[in-house]
Amino acid sequence: MNQNNSQATMEDTPDLTAEELEAIEREYDESTNTRPVTKKAALLLRIIALIFAAYHYLTAGFGLPADHWHMGWHLCGLFILTYAFFPIFKAKKLYQLKKSAFRIGNIPIYDVLLMVLGVSSALYLGLAWHGIPALGIEEQTFRMGNPNNFDMVFGIIIILLVLDIARRTLGWVLPLIITVFICYALFGPYFSGLLQHPGVKFKTFVSSMYFPQEGIFGVTLWVVSTIVFHFVLFGVIAQRTGLGKLFIDNATILAGQYTGGPAKVSVIASAFFGTISGSSVANTVSTGALTIPNMKRLGYPGHFAGGVEAAASAGGQITPPIMGAAAFIMAEFLELPYTTIVIAAIFPALLHYVGVFTVVHLMARKLNLKGLAKEQLPLFKAVWKEGWANIIPLVALLVILFSGYTPYMSAFCGISLAIVTGMSRIKEPLTLVYAAAFIAFVVWKYFGEGFSATITVILVGITILGTFNPAKRIRLPEMSESVELGVKYALAVGAASAAVGIVVGVINTTGIGFRIGYMVTSGAGALASDVFAFLSIGTYDLFSVEDLQLFISLIFIAIACILMGAGIPTTALYIMLVSVAQPALAQLGVPPIASHLFVLYYGVVAEITPPVCTSAYAAAAIANSNPFRTGISAFSLGLGKIVAPMAFVYAPVLLIVSSTGFDLWEFTYSAISCIMGVVSLSAAVVGYWLQPMGVISRILAAIAGLVFIAPSLSADLAALMIVLPVIVLQVRAKKRIAVTA
Repeated sequence: MNQNNSQATMEDTPDLTAEELEAIEREYDESTNTRPVTKKAALLLRIIALIFAAYHYLTAGFGLPADHWHMGWHLCGLFILTYAFFPIFKAKKLYQLKKSAFRIGNIPIYDVLLMVLGVSSALYLGLAWHGIPALGIEEQTFRMGNPNNFDMVFGIIIILLVLDIARRTLGWVLPLIITVFICYALFGPYFSGLLQHPGVKFKTFVSSMYFPQEGIFGVTLWVVSTIVFHFVLFGVIAQRTGLGKLFIDNATILAGQYTGGPAKVSVIASAFFGTISGSSVANTVSTGALTIPNMKRLGYPGHFAGGVEAAASAGGQITPPIMGAAAFIMAEFLELPYTTIVIAAIFPALLHYVGVFTVVHLMARKLNLKGLAKEQLPLFKAVWKEGWANIIPLVALLVILFSGYTPYMSAFCGISLAIVTGMSRIKEPLTLVYAAAFIAFVVWKYFGEGFSATITVILVGITILGTFNPAKRIRLPEMSESVELGVKYALAVGAASAAVGIVVGVINTTGIGFRIGYMVTSGAGALASDVFAFLSIGTYDLFSVEDLQLFISLIFIAIACILMGAGIPTTALYIMLVSVAQPALAQLGVPPIASHLFVLYYGVVAEITPPVCTSAYAAAAIANSNPFRTGISAFSLGLGKIVAPMAFVYAPVLLIVSSTGFDLWEFTYSAISCIMGVVSLSAAVVGYWLQPMGVISRILAAIAGLVFIAPSLSADLAALMIVLPVIVLQVRAKKRIAVTA
């Protein structure tokens, strides 16, 4: 039966071409779905994109200009490239090449005018920072809260255009949410109850949103323009130079031969990709192109194969060290070292992959699916003989990052070494100019006391080593294409971060975050009192009112995070959610790092939650399966990511570096309890553990899994009592099958 099923799926799952995969990525990742332009316009835009990337690359290594200039230049690039590549609406006819007197290189005149207005408003802040006496413009310090006419005109322009580029790159959801916040700021007196406030005057609002420190030129745009852009660029370049292939090959070697091999390869490869990728859709397409057809050939249903890839790929957004670039903003918000955030995220990410891996394994057992034949596996020696040099940039990036240097310096070194390993070859002396330039930079930093002697020796040594890369050399045109693609990926994140800065500004100005937090906790408290009365048995209380209030508040906030997360990039979503939801968690006594990660994780869950789950839809296109059913599979496979935030709120020790302290025994106990919970939930989802499970057994396993997630001795004993009948039935069924066999 499985042989016939495998044969059938082989026929309806042809390997997709690079063009077909690119089309799928364009359809489901709006940041790469751009309009066509003429050859001359394409060349000009590529030059602009390369200059944009070069500016960020060089400033990361040689020093940043003043914040208002740096963010202004970043916004200039966003306005030019967004209005060039993204049409005013998503209509198909606007993605066609047309000749018209009102178009320049297929870019409408009105978009060119919007570019000019955007660039002018972005640069005006820097030009007028110290005042322009000839125009009667005072220094910026004297204009704070009292903007002049020029400030008002350019401020209004930049607010409207930032919302527009966010809409063009990401759709209507984010701009509409931000518009609600703007209305709240301006029309505060018209709201009722706790939400009512005196209102912000229009001039004050424009000043707050335009001038630095908060609003558009606030911390969100600073982090994206200074750190996030560089890591997006690094991920694209490293993948194109061969790191992606190295990840997939090694994942295949590790897991391909075992039960359900290709599905496990998908999980491991996606975890590897998560270390460098900032896009779930890009991760899905990159690894899914190989793993999804292989899963279907093995006998997995198409919707399940797509769900595995989508769930595993979405996990990349919570996988250290990059975490979809949200880790850097989290470090800024919490005022903690970046390495602290990375350490805290290790176990929660592991819990997610344990969940996906367990479901995959149990489903393979249920369907009696075998692994890949030995001859189908890549040879370890051949893979590393050809691709060993591709790991150098990632190693260098992590070494610099964990040595205490700035994230943008680590990204600079990672990008530099990706270029060296991709383009410099010891047998082609002219190409060594890339390696020589980076070595010169490292030595210069050493004599300027920027690098220690140890770091200098390491960087020089691995740079020389990288020139011995046996892989085919990447030519300059190919590298420029990769850089341009990296810039395109960064446009949506940049536009979203600038727009979300408005939300942060409104929250800081009106205090709405604390108002909403109080509403959530007070509402949960009232509901908790009612539930407490219902659950109390005489004088014995199953749960305290405080425990119920915390649990209900967590449920409310989790649902809000998932609903708001539809179609919004991880970075922008995290900024928005943490500004609104985190105050509620803080009022409940949840440690800061746990509350920030809680918000981030449930925001990422939206990526695999129907009806809006772009990663699952991209996987469905590759698997040729029903998109909604694929989304349901992805959601059920992502149970680890769904329950992990609850676990580390109740047991902050799982984050290792939480303010509550770390105890090895407590961590070990809590980790084992959570893993047991995820395994129990996984068995309930699949309906199989040692043998097929009945409906009652699945319900009991699911309940036990949820109870296990709250690590405590009483909860674990209760969970064991609930799941014990299931274990007994499964062991008996296993023995019965063994006897009859």
